[in-house]
Amino acid sequence: MRKLFRKMQGGKGIPFIYLFVLAYTILALLWWGVLLYNQSEQITRFEKQNLVLRTDNITHPAEYQQELQRIEETEKRRSFMFFSEGIIFLAIIILGGFFVYRSIKNHIRLSQQQQNFMMAVTHELKSPIAAVKLNLETIRRHKLDEEKQQKLLDNTVRETNRLDQLCNNILLASQMETQRYQLFREDVDFSALLEIGVKEIQARVSSHTIQAHILPDVWLNGDKFMLQILLSNLVENAIKYAPKQTVIDVRLEETANQLKLSVRDEGPGIPADERERIFLKFYRIGNENTRKAKGSGLGLFLSRKIVQQHGGSITVKDNTPAGACFEITLPVYSIQTV
Repeated sequence: MRKLFRKMQGGKGIPFIYLFVLAYTILALLWWGVLLYNQSEQITRFEKQNLVLRTDNITHPAEYQQELQRIEETEKRRSFMFFSEGIIFLAIIILGGFFVYRSIKNHIRLSQQQQNFMMAVTHELKSPIAAVKLNLETIRRHKLDEEKQQKLLDNTVRETNRLDQLCNNILLASQMETQRYQLFREDVDFSALLEIGVKEIQARVSSHTIQAHILPDVWLNGDKFMLQILLSNLVENAIKYAPKQTVIDVRLEETANQLKLSVRDEGPGIPADERERIFLKFYRIGNENTRKAKGSGLGLFLSRKIVQQHGGSITVKDNTPAGACFEITLPVYSIQTV
């Protein structure tokens, strides 16, 4: 039993057990159907034999034929009832089996995603904590010149910012799932927010060049904090997967009376069959033990939630000549002119 339980927990034994139980139930239903059909035939034969003993076919032909017709019609109704009820029960079993299987499959998938999430978060937490501890221990134990101390302190601040972002993502994901987060709407200078955000990210990232092409004086009525997280998540996602020393392009432009924010990278891109699943909670492409890029599987999930709360939509497509392009369309905005 313990081995079976562990096997079921691992998700490998559940489909086999499920199919076995379903097949057994269907076969049992068919077997009972055969038994009932045979029983119905036996009843009919018994009634016909009894009819021969009770009524003489030669002396009372009309009465005999009338009773024989009644027996045959009763058998037909009985067979129809068995057949129709059997079909209904079979349909209910198959339909119920489908929903149970889908529920089990979703449970296995969610359990695997949660396991991947825990592994990713553990790594994401331990890595900056170890870096911060090492930097502080180095400053405490060694007499360093001011330039080296400043470099270590800057690195420590970057690592604590990573921790802060991860904690924000986890907290917001929990609040959005339970619909407890309420947007704090205000008029936001979206252009300035993006410009400042790109500069701040570039200041702490030396491995990539972040270019900004921002349409000036664009204002939105939205949650400033959430919009900052949106930009940070999309750019950080590009940084994770794009090769070092490549360019990440952030654009804000007006196209066909719609406001479009795009983040383009020169990474490996995203396969077409993965482009919807990457926005699912905890979902990450590949296996947690083999993928090299860091992450918790929450950034893109939160990004879509934030965009949807602001009345927009987010899609991902191929970048030219290589990479991925996340494109956000926001319907309500204004451009202020001096």
